Amino acid sequence: MAPRMAKPLQEFALIRRLKSQFARPTPDLVQGIGDDAAVVETTVPIWWHFTTDLLAEGIHFDLKSAAPRSIGYRAAIANLSDLAAMGATPRHLLISLAIPKQVRQSQIYDFYRGLREACRPYGVALIGGDTSASKTGLFLSITLIGTTTKRRALFRHGAKVGDLIYVSGTLGDSLAGLRLLINGKTSRSSETTRSQLSPFHRQFLIRRHLHPTARIAEGQWLNTGRLASAAIDLSDGLSGDLRHICEESGVGAEVEIDHLPLSLACRAYAKARGVSPVQLAITGGEDYELLFTAPPRFRHTLEQQARARGYRITRIGTIRPKKFGIQMTTEGRTQPLPQTSYEHFRS
Repeated sequence: MAPRMAKPLQEFALIRRLKSQFARPTPDLVQGIGDDAAVVETTVPIWWHFTTDLLAEGIHFDLKSAAPRSIGYRAAIANLSDLAAMGATPRHLLISLAIPKQVRQSQIYDFYRGLREACRPYGVALIGGDTSASKTGLFLSITLIGTTTKRRALFRHGAKVGDLIYVSGTLGDSLAGLRLLINGKTSRSSETTRSQLSPFHRQFLIRRHLHPTARIAEGQWLNTGRLASAAIDLSDGLSGDLRHICEESGVGAEVEIDHLPLSLACRAYAKARGVSPVQLAITGGEDYELLFTAPPRFRHTLEQQARARGYRITRIGTIRPKKFGIQMTTEGRTQPLPQTSYEHFRS
């Protein structure tokens, strides 16, 4: 029996399907999918927040190691995490795709399914976008729109000398999960890792990479309670993202390496591979945790409220004067925090 041919993707059929699956009435949406532009009405005193990400096959994802559903999920989380760092409420999403011939219709629908799964808990509506053919790889461009109360949002530029540095969740998990996916069954070291790493820890790390969590609730809590002085999401790695806060705020920082929150799974992976879990935590991006600063007078309130709400936050350091630089301290020794985060266009 001859194999069934994959059904070719049709642009307008895709748009109709997306409109039927995603379109939903919201009080502020005048016109969504199906017109030349989306229209949103507002009369309340709010700030609009706009964030966008471009994802390119071979750079941000690989269809050989990640399912389209997971790619869609992570693409949405990357943008949701940006709004989480601002303390914003996500509202509307637009997406444009450039699709090569070798990508099947079912893969595109799976991509949107993952996108929808990530957005559904936050009530985000897909309100438009565009599609195009591609002669190379798959390209995705996502724009997410959110809101905060006017004059109340978290920025990178608010950190002050003496502020405490915190992170949410645990660090290094996504990088460990990515390495597990990439290595697969291609090397003897990967076989050793699998034999020394429990299935639970392996699945935990891979899930942390493929299905991370945007800390929307935590960001809104920090913002509405005015508990944080500056914030950023950890998408490029601690060593790079902390630098962004320091540069924008005109300060330095001291990170206490022994305080970095590491999951049991990350520690187990590091032990199996003979690498430093601290290096994973410093280098690894795409954990999508929040890195934020807070005045020391808020420490008791901040930590008490976090426990009561079930949020995991860990104090990892202190903001110092700019001349101090960005240093890390461990076992009484202080040295510069290495710049190991991912950066486009850098060799």
